[in-house]
This record gives sequence, C-alpha cells and structure tokens, in this order.
Amino acid sequence: MKTTKTMQTVGAIALSFLFLNCGDKFTTESKDGFIVVSNENGSTLGYNANSGVSLLTVDRYAFKDLNKNGTLDDYEDWRLPVEQRASDLASKMSVEQIAGLMLYSGHQAIPATGRRGSAYGGKPFRESGAQASDLSDDQKKFLTEDNLRHVLITSVESAAISAQWNNNAQAHVEGIGLGIPVNTSSDPRHGSDTYAEFNEGAGGDISLWPGTLGIAASFDPELMKQFGEIASKEYRALGIATALSPQIDLATEPRWSRFDGTMGEDPDLATDLARAYVDGFQSSEGGGWGFESVNTMVKHWPGGGPEEGGRDGHFGYGAYAVYPGKNIKDHLQPFTEGAFKLDGVTEKAAAVMPYYTISDGQGEAVANGFNKYLITDLLRGKYGYDGVLCTDWGITRDVSSISTFQGKPWGVENLTEAERHYKAIAAGMDQFGGNNDMKPVIAAYELGVEEHGEEYMRQRFEISAVRLLKNIFRVGLFENPYLDIEETTTLVGNPDYMKAGFEAQLRSVVLLKNQNSTLPLEEKQKVFVPQRYIAPTTNWFGNVTPEKTESPFNMEVIARYYEVVGDPRDADFALVGIQSPNGGVGYDDSDLENGGNGYVPINLQYGPYIAITAREVSLAGGSPLEGFTNRSYKGKNVQTVNNSDMDLVIDTKTEMGDKPVIVVVKASKPMVFSEIEKSASAILIHMGVQDQALMELISGRAEPSGLLPFQMPADMLTVEAQLEDVPRDMTPYTDAEGNSYDFAYGLNWKGVINDERVKKYR
Repeated sequence: MKTTKTMQTVGAIALSFLFLNCGDKFTTESKDGFIVVSNENGSTLGYNANSGVSLLTVDRYAFKDLNKNGTLDDYEDWRLPVEQRASDLASKMSVEQIAGLMLYSGHQAIPATGRRGSAYGGKPFRESGAQASDLSDDQKKFLTEDNLRHVLITSVESAAISAQWNNNAQAHVEGIGLGIPVNTSSDPRHGSDTYAEFNEGAGGDISLWPGTLGIAASFDPELMKQFGEIASKEYRALGIATALSPQIDLATEPRWSRFDGTMGEDPDLATDLARAYVDGFQSSEGGGWGFESVNTMVKHWPGGGPEEGGRDGHFGYGAYAVYPGKNIKDHLQPFTEGAFKLDGVTEKAAAVMPYYTISDGQGEAVANGFNKYLITDLLRGKYGYDGVLCTDWGITRDVSSISTFQGKPWGVENLTEAERHYKAIAAGMDQFGGNNDMKPVIAAYELGVEEHGEEYMRQRFEISAVRLLKNIFRVGLFENPYLDIEETTTLVGNPDYMKAGFEAQLRSVVLLKNQNSTLPLEEKQKVFVPQRYIAPTTNWFGNVTPEKTESPFNMEVIARYYEVVGDPRDADFALVGIQSPNGGVGYDDSDLENGGNGYVPINLQYGPYIAITAREVSLAGGSPLEGFTNRSYKGKNVQTVNNSDMDLVIDTKTEMGDKPVIVVVKASKPMVFSEIEKSASAILIHMGVQDQALMELISGRAEPSGLLPFQMPADMLTVEAQLEDVPRDMTPYTDAEGNSYDFAYGLNWKGVINDERVKKYR
C-alpha cells in the first residue's frame, strides 16, 4: 500500500510538472484602463483592451499583435535585438508614416491652455468640460492625421494628470496602423524656477534641483550622475522617455543669454559632467537600456556658446557663432569625449540637436542643421555618431525680421519650407523640431525623388526611421508604454528625491566674500530685508511684466531663522537679494529706427556702458533681412534693466553703517562686481535654489562648498577683449580681501577652498 501511494504521489507530481511545463509562461492583470502582461523571465507588456490590439502566444510567451495581422512580426518580438526590430518595422512603414516619425511636436501644455492653448471639441479647455488629461483637438490631429509620435510637453497640472495623459495618448495611437507608441519628451523641469521657452516645464510635483550650471558649481560629476538617475525615474513616471537635454554648450561667451543652461566654461569639467548626466539618465538600474532609461538629446552641436557679441541664435541678430581663437576643438570636446564616450553600457547619447547658429568658417554659411560639413562629414563621418539628429525648434519656418521671434532659417531664408526640409535631410538630419505637419516632409521626399529617384529616397527615409525607432524600442515603449497612476504619484517628488535635490542645492551655492568671517550668522538675530524694484520688461513672446516692488525672498522662510524688522536701525544685519545685470540682448529696434544698424552692446555691469573698445567691423554678418554685413556696435551705449539692484546694495550699506550687509545674487551669467562688492560684508551667488537652502548656509546649519564654474570679469574692457570661442580668457575681478573671482574659486568657513576638485580642474 505504501508503495502504491508513493507511486501515485510521484505520478501526480509528474503530471503537474507536465501541465505546468506545457502551460503559458505569462500572466495577465487588469489595471485602471490597461492590461499588464508579465512574461516569465521575459518582458512586461501593457496594452489597452479597447485599442484592437490582441495577444499572440508563441513558445508559450505573450507578444502584442500591434499591426493586427495575426502573425508575430520581428518588430513585435521582444526577444530580438533592437536593430533587427527597428529595421523590420521601418521596412513596413509607408513614406507618410516615416514622415510623421520625423516630426517633433511644438510645445504642449497639459492641459493645453494659455499661450500653448488648444481647443477641446472645438472649445477652449475651460469651456469644454474636458478633463485635464484629455487629448486636445490639435494633439488628436497630429497623432492621427500627421502620424506624429514624438511629443514635447511643457507644464503639467500634476504628476497624476501627466501620467493619465500619457495613457490616453498611448491608447489613442496603439490602435492606429502599426501601433507605434508615443515618445514623449521634456525640456529641463527640475529647476526651482521657469524662464524663457527652454525651461517652462519646471516646477510642479517633482524634486527640485539647481540647474546644470548650479550642479556644475559642485565640481562633482557623481552628483550630476545622481541627478540623472533620480530625474530619469521621475521622467518615466510622468510618461517622459526622452530628455531634450543636457545643454553641453561650452560657455565661453559670458554675455550669452543661455549661459545659465550650460555646465560652465571649462572643457574638462563640462566633459566629465556631460558624461555623468547622460549616463545617469540613460542607464536603468542594473545597467543598460530599460524601463527606467530616458533617451538624452545633447545640445547644441557643434557648441552654441561662441555667439558673436553674446547675441542669441533664436533671433536673426544672433545668427552667427564665431571662432576668433580658431578654437572649435574645445566646443566639440563635451560631445566627443563626454556624451559620446560614456562609462555605462548605453555607450553614447541617444540623440543630438544642432544649434540655430551659422558656425562662421565651418563649411557652408547656413545654420548648423542645414550644414552638411558639420552633420555628415564631421559628426557622422569623423566622429562616427549614428544616433538621432533632431533640428532645433522652428528652423524650417519663415521669419519676417531680424528681431522677431518666429522661424529661424538662418542662411536659407530664401528657400521654401519644403526646400529647407530637404536641405536638412540632405545634410544628414533625421527629425524636425517644432513641426506638427508632415506635408513639408512629404514635399521634401518628392524633391529628393526628382533628384535621386524613388529607391534612393525610400532608403534614405528608412535610415532615419531606424534611428528614431531604436530610441523608442530601447526604452521599452513598444512593450509597455502605460503608467500606474498611483505609482506615479508615490514616486514623483518623493521625500528621498526631494532631500537629494535640496542637498544638491546646498552644494551649488558659492560664497565669494566673507569679510572678517561675517558668516555664519547666529539664528534669531534681527534682519532687515529691503524691497527690490523690478522694472517693466517684455519677454521673447511679447508678454509684458509690469513694474513692481517686492521682497526678493519668501519672508516666511526667512522668519524661521531670523526676526524680520522693517527698520534698518533696528536690525543686526541686512539681507539683500538681487540678480545679475540684465544688460539687454545686443539689439535694439530703436537704434535701427534712428539710423543705426540696430546692434548694441550687451552689458554685464549695472551702470551704463559705452563700447569704446568694441570691434570696428564684426567678424560675421549678412542676412536677406538686412542691407549690410557689419554688425559692429562700437561706440554705442546700453542701459542695464535692473541697475536699481546696484543702488539697493549701496543704499542698504549706507543705512546699515558698520553692521553687516549680506548680498545674495541670483546669477544667470558672469557679472562685474566692482560696483557692489565693497558695499557687501559677504556675497553668496546661486544659479537657482530655494530660499531655505540660502538660509541653511547663512545660518551655519550647512557650510558652503561651491566653486565658480566660470570667471567673473574685472570690467567690461576684459569682456570686450575676450574671444567668444576661448574659455577662461578674461582678467577676473579681485575684491577688497584680495581674492580673485576666477574659475574654481570659492570660500568655506575656513577661507579659500583648495581641495582635490580645485587641483583637478583649475
């Protein structure tokens, strides 16, 4: 009997094993709005039950039948290499589908309101009754009719709404054609403020960090990598799979308006930081590409820093980058030795964006996105880069004047929109930033067919399609593009990430001056905080900010550390908050109207500046929108918008007498300190932090450790004399304490910092 029972038991186990061995190797689970499929030792899938997509079972594993043909195609098989899958899918796509893949949308707010507004069912969002996470009419159109699959999002109402919008968008496209998912991207969004068009997604339910220039002040690539690792997890939880960053332009021109988005002016430091950023974003935990990876799009090839006179390439007056020091080499280094030579197994940045500028003397006199020498010969040829190349936003659109924020077709203003698209494709570009409409891409294809024939152009389009598809495959979007809303709300901006961001803020602040060890200041003392005047300004988009007077700090935060008083006579010390000089953009329509050429200096000091030593003849110039080529501003003067900041420091010193005056400067670029330094007992600069971080340092709860990732010029003469393409070539300012505000300079409580970071990079 015992033997029989033993045999029965063995038989039951064998049958059970046989049953399990022959069963499916996957399980399914219904989530809110989608189904999750978990393959045993395989990929996790996600699909919408109403999209028309069904599962295929092959070798007992589950696969999504994205094209609904009942057969497992190579591109649907998650077991195959990405290159094979992308090539298979590209071969199946129509020209129209590839054209849509080559589009990158204009900026999309969620919900689509304000300046980025769109209709919902033909009505403005507030009147439509739509949910904040619904697709707008424009979004439905470009996803459906134009086959667009790359979407740039800006502001989002909340993390949960962003995740739900992602799920709605993915469900919308999953049932269309070949089932290609949406690859959503973002400009930087972890800063504590928003500015211009390249950081307007900042803020919200997400960890708060200093910008990359602030992290650069830590001189610590590991901190930059930690940022990338945390930011990538938050991005993916929001539905973002591509970062339109980092900005690794070498900041050799101190007047450039995008200086604060860089990693500083030193090529070695910027190279190490660029490598760390890309590694942090692209590598999932455990290494390699995966569901936590975010593609990075490094910008702006071949380095957007050396703008002549500091004028920016978003406008025709800033169309030229110049190389008076014949030093393009340093500008390439953060790309070729940093972003293209990663420590991690993803090897190189997934995408590259050229800048708007015409790089003077570097091939044809056309903007970088149209320049075959810079794209095909140099980037793809000499440096062997085979990833995605995407134009900066709007380079194929028309423009009506030098100073209007419209299209940026520098050097090709006289071509048609279709011809510009074709020229960019011929130069080696894969994708068009800020274009929701596939028609000009189709027209470019037809121009290519006329010149080279159908077979050539089909092959050329497939090459771009494979590159673009690889970036979607590698981050797992073809397997599961859906998000668990509850997981998103738990992960994004969680306390651990917030803590890491705040600690990075502390490390990003630079103590420039600390006369007689004024800092730290014991808490509970009485502080006077003068109000700051803000002059009326008009931004790039024509939006006017009226004049106002306000506190430069969150006074509730200040009051947690010190007793705030309204009369300087009652105070133990004063805390003055200002911003670095806003000395204009280098162009003034009124100068043109008064018979000049429109070009004026950019000022890095608070007081008026006359450009007596400027170039007689500009290094570059020429535009169909102008009747001359000399863009010199020699002998002209410029007023600084916030010159009242200088008065605020000086007046406060007068009011305080011998009592300490602590000056906190939010710096967006280098500045001349000679006008205010002597009135300050201590000076702290930051590139965007929360007021609490400043108070932690001023009170001594934390010690400053930041170093200058750029030089502070002694005066405007050295600014005028420096070469736009050469780093660290200014005479730095020396203060009353005898300290030189040079690259890698900073103080802690003991004095001038001279640690391993300084020795390595100075």
